[in-house]
Amino acid sequence: MQKPGWRKFLSFVGPGFLVSLAYLDPGNLETDLQAGANHRYELLWVILIGLIFALIIQSLAANLGVSTGKHLSELCKAEYPKFVKYCLWLLAEVAVIAADIPEVLITGFSTLLLLGLQRYGVRKLELLIAVLVFIMAACFFGEMSYVKPPASDVLKGMFIPKLNGQDTTGDAIALLGALVMPHNLFLHSALVLSRKVPKSVRGINDACRFFFIESGFALLVAFLINVAVISVSGTVCSVKNLLSEDESRCSDLTLNSASFLLQNVLGRSSSTIYAIALLASGQSSTITGTYAGQYIMQ
Repeated sequence: MQKPGWRKFLSFVGPGFLVSLAYLDPGNLETDLQAGANHRYELLWVILIGLIFALIIQSLAANLGVSTGKHLSELCKAEYPKFVKYCLWLLAEVAVIAADIPEVLITGFSTLLLLGLQRYGVRKLELLIAVLVFIMAACFFGEMSYVKPPASDVLKGMFIPKLNGQDTTGDAIALLGALVMPHNLFLHSALVLSRKVPKSVRGINDACRFFFIESGFALLVAFLINVAVISVSGTVCSVKNLLSEDESRCSDLTLNSASFLLQNVLGRSSSTIYAIALLASGQSSTITGTYAGQYIMQ
């Protein structure tokens, strides 16, 4: 008996969502926060264009996995010598991170622990990462509903490209660079192999279509979260009579100093909730990177 259309689609949901959450890693958050603080909503169009291209490229990577039954790293074995050289270079840089050994060990342990969920099926891992990132999303959507950025300005920032003001070009390049995720292509083409795809032309076409729809929805969620982060930063840092302490933070906004953006809606608990959200973002990003490395090394 054939599954109804919606149930058949749900069986393909997961890979694109897991991969697309990498666009919400701490690097993306920091560039979003600083771009919003410096230019308000003027660079939202960069996020929109970047994620549209991401949808096209990642859909092609997923189609490759579905059509060939092999993931991208299997078809790029000629690049392995370069990959090994890169690994050796990383080992040579180990002295740079020696001072952060406790943090590295904690991150590594927690990542391996969460990756152990693979024993119970990849869907469990996909669900966990979604939960982690939605914790972060809830914080910024809640703050966005409180600060109420002007809808007209946000829409103009999305659909009217412009580069006005000091350092705008540099911040635009930083936003676009933060969206470049080469490992996502390897991971996406491999994750689609976890689904059972009928070995027929119709089955392959249906799978490609479902993965495209799923990736589009996942990237839409990622886009909205990025918009929320930029809008919160842009609105809070552009209010009149901003405290001098907050004004200095906005001029050099980092992940360490951004918790004050959530104080309006979360009060004294803002630092704790922000830390949890940031941990969720970093952990999900670390898992996707490790997962991609696992497929490549296999």
